[in-house]
Amino acid sequence: MLATEYYDGDKAVNIGAGFEITIKDLVEKIVKLTGFAGEIRWDATKPDGQPRRCLDTSRAKGLFDFEATTSFDEGLKATIDWYMAD
Repeated sequence: MLATEYYDGDKAVNIGAGFEITIKDLVEKIVKLTGFAGEIRWDATKPDGQPRRCLDTSRAKGLFDFEATTSFDEGLKATIDWYMAD
């Protein structure tokens, strides 16, 4: 809501948790939260993908004083629950 009220720019504004997580750790969290029982297979022939991800959230703080109050794990669980709801 803050962004819609106070930001009228054309640059992306990240509003995430602002910390780095490896793709492997993210996959493991998703597996745990979804109860996925299948096999995760990593394609070692394509190792040039992004190994981890970190959002720079300083623009949100500077433009409209936003800092995430929901933890990454809580937000990920809520998103998965929403997606999986009937």
